[in-house]
Amino acid sequence: MTIMFLIFFYLMPMKLQPTDFAFVFIQFVLFFAFIFEISFLQITLPKFVKIAGFVTSIFGSLLVVIALLQLNKNLSPFPSPKSDTQLIKNGIYTYIRHPIYTGILGIVVGYSFFSGSGYRFLITLLLLVLFIYKSRYEEKRLLLVFKDYLDYKKKTGRFLPKINP
Repeated sequence: MTIMFLIFFYLMPMKLQPTDFAFVFIQFVLFFAFIFEISFLQITLPKFVKIAGFVTSIFGSLLVVIALLQLNKNLSPFPSPKSDTQLIKNGIYTYIRHPIYTGILGIVVGYSFFSGSGYRFLITLLLLVLFIYKSRYEEKRLLLVFKDYLDYKKKTGRFLPKINP
């Protein structure tokens, strides 16, 4: 009961839409699906590919941790920003608007290769599609709250640093 109260109290200042809940629900379904394996979709990969996958997963994990620490109290699982939040534009957010999504994708694509799992790679592709749509929705919501978001968006990449010619 106490946990439910804390969750409600934490979410209360947010103006959530049904779309927020849908994105988070689908994301957790895909995370859950990633746990499993379908043996006939196993792929035999060279050792160097498995090692590269492992390294990619480690890099993705570090990116997620750094991004979470930099977001601090502004963190929310929902794409709509919290009412008492501020726009974080420093640290890793200087270069990437959605480093948590990037890190999660690094973890799952890396582990997919490390485990030689075609099934997990398919789930990874679904997560990529979800994160593209979720980040578009999130950015529309952020534009409503932060006047300087459009300038920030022009200077940074969505999932990878922007390379300016």
